Amino acid sequence: MPLPIFIVKRILQAVPLLFIISLISFTMLKLAPIDPLAYLKANPAISQATIAQEEERLGLNKPPIVQYLIWSNNLLHGDLGISTTGGSVFKLLIQRAGNTLLLGVITVLFTWLIAIPTGIYAAINRSKWLDKLFSIAAAIGMSMPTFLLALILLMFAVHTRLLPIGGLTSPDFFNRNLVGQIIDVSAHLVIPVTVLTFVGLAEIQRQMRGSLLEVLRAEYVRTARAKGLSENTVIYKHALRNAINPLITLLGFEFASLLSGAALTETVLAYPGLGRLTLEGVLTKDMNLVMASLMLGSAMLIAGNLFADVLLKFVDPRISLE
Repeated sequence: MPLPIFIVKRILQAVPLLFIISLISFTMLKLAPIDPLAYLKANPAISQATIAQEEERLGLNKPPIVQYLIWSNNLLHGDLGISTTGGSVFKLLIQRAGNTLLLGVITVLFTWLIAIPTGIYAAINRSKWLDKLFSIAAAIGMSMPTFLLALILLMFAVHTRLLPIGGLTSPDFFNRNLVGQIIDVSAHLVIPVTVLTFVGLAEIQRQMRGSLLEVLRAEYVRTARAKGLSENTVIYKHALRNAINPLITLLGFEFASLLSGAALTETVLAYPGLGRLTLEGVLTKDMNLVMASLMLGSAMLIAGNLFADVLLKFVDPRISLE
């Protein structure tokens, strides 16, 4: 199937999938035992007329099916609605999405730059002491909760004062020149990037190691060695080309998670990202905000899978697009 037709077909297939996701998400949110106006009702100084007016503004006084139809119609017209805080959901997402995208891109970059070489080295030097060390580090990374590692690094920053604590910028950020602003943001990114990179390393490094070990046992690799090809040629030209395919699928999921954020890490580190904003929206049952975040995450997941399939085709022409 030609690539343009394949892409159009996948996009068309995504439309009913997004509709089903939105319907399930909306239903689950409505069933959640959380009152989005609880903060108003708990204040005796606020009158019932004010609460009723707020319910009318947010559309909470309408039947759930009507609320969903109104939300769907607004979405089709590019309107993401109003948050319970009174602000535009679109503006809130734009403000936070950039911060999460910055964190996600840097994390993916560092994760892959470290995980791929260490995975290859561990496979080539199987059962040696460095391979065992990488395996121990991977096991720790897979078992350690991100919020725990974030707290440990925060304690280190508090005691040493080598790194800023929380947030993305310092109070005097806008008083600095461009170089100073870049340095300030970079310093604030050290802890969250370290946390997410260390946790993400484990899966990719182990996948790279296991995939390469499996390919190195293949018949064509033994044939290449029997022909007298150098070990580097066998590994990096023949084996690695096939071993990298499963990693490309993982890269698609990594792409999908760029805007979903790491809610717990962002919350612990007070990082102004989209994951933290979505978590706060869930806790307050901010329907428009949560639905917009879920739909954005779903669209990114579909786009990530499509990106991985297309990239696989370029890396391995034997794969057919269907």
